[in-house]
Amino acid sequence: MSHINTISTDWTLILLKMRLLEWVFGKKGALPVFSLQDHDQLIIFYAGANVGVMYNYTSHTQHILQGHCHPIASTCVSDDRRWIATADRGTSSTMMIWDSYSGIPVHTFFDSWLEWMHSIKHKAINSVVFYYFNNLCCFFLFPSASVFIQPSSQTVNTAAVPLTRSVFHWGKPQILTATATGSLLMSDVKEDLAPNQHLSTNKIKIIDLQKDPITFLTVTDSCFVTGDTRGHVKFYDGAFILLNLYSAANLDTIVSISFSKEYTEGYVEDYTLEEKPSIIRNFVVSTISSTVVHVDTKNGTSQILLHENCDPLHAVACHPKQPTVAMGSQRGILKVWDYNKKVIVCSRVFKTKEPIQCMTFDPQGLYLAVGFGSGAVHILNACTLESEPEEGFHHTKDSIHHITFSSDSKYLATADAGNAVMVFHLQTNEGSLPYWMYLGRYRSHYRPIKDLLFGVHLDSTQPRLLSLGMDRRLVEYDLENSDVNQLLVLNSERIEQSAIPMCMTWYPPFTTEQFLLIASDQYKMKLLNSTTKMCRKTLLGPVYGSPIKKIAVLHKSKDSDKSSYYMAYITEDKVGLQILPVDGNPYKSSALICHPTGVSAFACSYDSRYIFTAGGSDCTLLSWELNLNALEAAAALGGKGLVPFYSLLNGGREGRFYREIEDFFYYCQIHHQGTDSMEKHQLSDKIPLSAVPFLMRALAYFPTEQEIEDMQNEVKFSKYAETGKYVTDIDLEEFIKLYINHRPAFGISIDDLVQAFHVLGNLDSRGRPVLQRHELLELIQARGEHMTEEEVAECFTLLSHLNMEEEEEEEEGEEGARGGGQFEHHISKSDSM
Repeated sequence: MSHINTISTDWTLILLKMRLLEWVFGKKGALPVFSLQDHDQLIIFYAGANVGVMYNYTSHTQHILQGHCHPIASTCVSDDRRWIATADRGTSSTMMIWDSYSGIPVHTFFDSWLEWMHSIKHKAINSVVFYYFNNLCCFFLFPSASVFIQPSSQTVNTAAVPLTRSVFHWGKPQILTATATGSLLMSDVKEDLAPNQHLSTNKIKIIDLQKDPITFLTVTDSCFVTGDTRGHVKFYDGAFILLNLYSAANLDTIVSISFSKEYTEGYVEDYTLEEKPSIIRNFVVSTISSTVVHVDTKNGTSQILLHENCDPLHAVACHPKQPTVAMGSQRGILKVWDYNKKVIVCSRVFKTKEPIQCMTFDPQGLYLAVGFGSGAVHILNACTLESEPEEGFHHTKDSIHHITFSSDSKYLATADAGNAVMVFHLQTNEGSLPYWMYLGRYRSHYRPIKDLLFGVHLDSTQPRLLSLGMDRRLVEYDLENSDVNQLLVLNSERIEQSAIPMCMTWYPPFTTEQFLLIASDQYKMKLLNSTTKMCRKTLLGPVYGSPIKKIAVLHKSKDSDKSSYYMAYITEDKVGLQILPVDGNPYKSSALICHPTGVSAFACSYDSRYIFTAGGSDCTLLSWELNLNALEAAAALGGKGLVPFYSLLNGGREGRFYREIEDFFYYCQIHHQGTDSMEKHQLSDKIPLSAVPFLMRALAYFPTEQEIEDMQNEVKFSKYAETGKYVTDIDLEEFIKLYINHRPAFGISIDDLVQAFHVLGNLDSRGRPVLQRHELLELIQARGEHMTEEEVAECFTLLSHLNMEEEEEEEEGEEGARGGGQFEHHISKSDSM
């Protein structure tokens, strides 16, 4: 059962003010683009990730429709362009209707899946469902499984010929469906059809329209319009005679065609060379590569409105001194944007089209280092994007996952999929140009590396490098003594017992000590002394559905309070902010969904105004404008002192559990002075530090010996830097915060115990995990934190609900006590558990 209670206060408005989605770079290539207006303002609508975007090309602005929690799967607009509909996919799917004039939602349909999906799930997947309304009831029809007719064979299996788009005839009861063979399927539909009826073959006709596969079909002004895989837009009249063809824009596969609601009169010519008056509208074409083109039919001209990224994005980096952000795609396309002006400053397409996995600017803004999926590393001139050296570095075939510069810009380090770290050193010899030298590669972890971080040694300017792995080890490298092809390790420390560390960063200088802040998959954050690697503080981290993946302390702006620091972070699908220093207060942290299918990377602007998140498979980069004052206001509304922590206790401050904590705390005070003493007890408001583990266990939290040591060190050294003295006791409020921060964020469930038996035991003949008694004894006494035979006996005595006196009496009555008698007497005689 979760220990984390939902905060009841409605924070929606405050959260939105903390992080305003300011711009969407990229779009979903498979979803259509609609023309909203092109008379005096050229406006289009499209979807990106889980948001809709109304983009005004004339004013170069975006109005973002934000409200979905899942990826948008379908969009459409009304004929008058007043209403926009968006629908997402996933659990608890939602459909929203938006007013395009104001950009606000006017109606939301929750759980908007349709029951007819149950009826067609066993039918042919490649089918088309039609609806008609009779007495306000919805009916549906299915074409039969082999109704397509070809001139040569007369029939063809639907599984081999995908259906692409269907439209209604403007003047007849007919439905036309486009196919990937370039033909149209025309079906006569009448009101006397019964529900669930399959269309018979004699009611379906085939029209061999064109050779190129049709990818889009629509109707406008008594014309059929098709888009195909060659980027052609063709107009046909009611007799399916070609009227016009647009192909000047050199487009690829067309995804959608949307016509303007405004129109102008003009003339078109068909192949009979007879001039016919027609109404021609301007239109917008979108392609599979996320290119959007506006076509002026009267002038016969076209202009590109968007040429967005259409490949997965896993790399993003912000310039340390300029308002520019770099993004790299999986096809080796690198773009650098001015995020204030929303224009591309420079770009580069790498010839090999290798996937770009990560990138970073150096602190001076002179270099941009790029890591590729092939293991290549390119160090680019940040202005020209030219490689230095031109061929780059190729010292491994393992994908580069992390890349970072030292604070003096003289070292570059990478971590790859081979669990190894590479280091490059900038050589600045007199009489020659600076060049980067390969220093070496070291496989320092046996599981994937989660983070890589440069720092500076205390009382010096010498860089230091650390790597953090899923093997729970923090490794530091000896840069000073490393030489060409000889990268050395200074030390390696195991920093976790069961949790897996996810990321790390340098903690701001709130005290004279230097700390590393490390977040784990158990929703905890730890402060480690950067020199001794001792855990000095454990804190409850943000709990928003998934653990923190990456963290970064925001750069301090010149006009900000010197004592104020903030941290940005991403989880599996969210972006969040945290007020520092961390103390476990849930109201000092917030998060919003940014990429429902997963956020792959993020970067913070040099002035701490924006956070940029890359969506990986959704091919978008989102720009979030920060309002730190709103975050402070939310924290203030949460209360001061211990008030925010009470909400994390079952029942709160007035609940039964809190009263139990008080009772146990006061009992510890009495027990410390002696329960058999007849003298008057002089109670204080504190208990000795040695009593903390017992009080934790009384509250159903059973820490390991290492966790006990961490708790005691946390209290013991809490004031040592300021006073030079140890703290040996703790009051009730401090204990409650210690308990909340150290206990598991989510209680141990039966599934966790079952999983432990699956890991430790062997499967029997019926596939059940079985752990033999002698195996369990060996594991308890020899693995992990070793227990002595006496400790094991004491634990099983308590679990058997027997006190020590009863046990001793029973043992005295037994002759020939067996080895390990205490334990064996109370364990089941069965050979397995």
